[in-house]
Amino acid sequence: MCGIWALFGSDECLSVQCLSAMKIAHRGPDAFRFENVNGYTNCCFGFHRLAIVDQLYGMQPIRVKKFPYLWLVYNGEIYNYKQLQKHFGFDYQTLVDGEVILHLYSKGGIDHTAAMLDGVFAFILLDTANRKVFLGRDTYGVRPLFKVLTDDGFLAVCSEAKGLVNLKHSMSPPPKVEPFPPGHYEVFDLKQNGKVASVELVKFHTCKDEPVHAAYDTVDNLQAGFDRETVKSNIRLLLENAVRKRLMAHRRIGCLLSGGLDSSLVSALLIKLSKESGINYPLQTFAIGMEDSPDILAARKVASHIGSEHHEVIFDFEEGIQAIDEVIFSLETYDITTVRASVGMYLVSKYIRKKTDSVVIFSGEGSDELTEGYIYFHKAPSPEEAADESERLLKELYMFDVLRADRTTSAHGLELRVPFLDHRFTAYYLSLPPDLRIPKNGVEKYLLRESFQDSNLLPKEILWRPKEAFSDGLTSVKKSWYTMIQEYIEHQVDDLMLDKSETKFPFNPPRSKEGYFYRKIFEKYYPGNSHWLSHYWMPKWINATDPSARTLKHYKSDAAE
Repeated sequence: MCGIWALFGSDECLSVQCLSAMKIAHRGPDAFRFENVNGYTNCCFGFHRLAIVDQLYGMQPIRVKKFPYLWLVYNGEIYNYKQLQKHFGFDYQTLVDGEVILHLYSKGGIDHTAAMLDGVFAFILLDTANRKVFLGRDTYGVRPLFKVLTDDGFLAVCSEAKGLVNLKHSMSPPPKVEPFPPGHYEVFDLKQNGKVASVELVKFHTCKDEPVHAAYDTVDNLQAGFDRETVKSNIRLLLENAVRKRLMAHRRIGCLLSGGLDSSLVSALLIKLSKESGINYPLQTFAIGMEDSPDILAARKVASHIGSEHHEVIFDFEEGIQAIDEVIFSLETYDITTVRASVGMYLVSKYIRKKTDSVVIFSGEGSDELTEGYIYFHKAPSPEEAADESERLLKELYMFDVLRADRTTSAHGLELRVPFLDHRFTAYYLSLPPDLRIPKNGVEKYLLRESFQDSNLLPKEILWRPKEAFSDGLTSVKKSWYTMIQEYIEHQVDDLMLDKSETKFPFNPPRSKEGYFYRKIFEKYYPGNSHWLSHYWMPKWINATDPSARTLKHYKSDAAE
């Protein structure tokens, strides 16, 4: 996890603009560089480094002797950089995985580069020889990227919006800060004065595409056909490979463990594969919850089964409520379910940074969207509509769960890794017939669970544990986090304030006191930027009035009828 920042064509003092780059210092606590581009006025890069690979020579902007005209800052991991080096015969100058972007671009241009990358990334690539600037972001937006582009050619780019919201510029009103779309790259012409002009925005990959780089990331024994046993075998192989490739790190690896299916599978595979790869330190797992929470108890069982060095982070109601303000500042969103679920993840990340030496953190994000794991999928009108909903959720991950996971970990200088969003794994899973992917026998994610039934990776009661929302499972079964928040906010927002919410907040007006409370905090930090969230996350097909799983009927009995 690093922080990247760049300016092209600024009319203001760059030393003043540099202060904006410091607002994302949390993403890279190990080192910082601010560098002007040779030969261009008003062009500069800022970089905050979290040293994961090549701690000695991994500083950015990356420039190599072979391509002195190329400048690169990027945030992410390119998992197939060694395979690409071997296939094309690239001569790397550093051990940094991102250096491969320079070689790919020099060999085949930006189309070739984007298609070949297997990983998660956000990058800014400058070609001074051809006067081009390129921005790019991975398929699911696992790594964040925001930009400002004005009519007079001023371009500013940053990992997080907070590094752009108060940039000095002559325009009035200030230019809009926009999220850069996942799965796209954008090309700009660069003028000698540092100003730019957008040439084209290109979508290079969707969640259903079989990646071009698959040839350099083979999985032995992958079989053709859709019979159930073949599918289950392929799922195991692909998920295992997704975890294996993400072991690339020179810092200690740990894993978030809620005791739910997704994080438990990732933790178990991580233990297995880290031993096979020669990692000689005990894997740390981390659970968070209040006393007697279902997640704490389930995670304890998993940790005992897999033999991890397990940490339990216990928090109380007051600590959770007090964290909401800084959580919303970190998230840059006011979405209700995202804020609720982020409090626990934010607090456990804070603990990891302060109390341990784990820096690379695995988690189970993306599985619910990919494998139709939300409870409301029990009410899908048809397998085809469930498949369409799954794809919609994946496309919007960058506004919800992926945003939550990135910001809560990066706020504390940790690097997030999400195996369930591996390109090969998601492309394969989405290629399966829709009727294979739907809930079965009243159990969501039935196919994923069944695929690991005979693996002994997890206790059976964990493998088949019903879905529990993260924001609810970390509190007591007697009183959920959802209920605690409602009781608190009842005294913070009165009925009159809510009645006037559409006037005060005409875009995405809050419909509940909780939504109003979060929106007020958001507007305090990011006034006028409510468009970063296009809509609230809500379950479909069931006329829900709140996203909390605790407010929904599980529908097991319905499915069995």
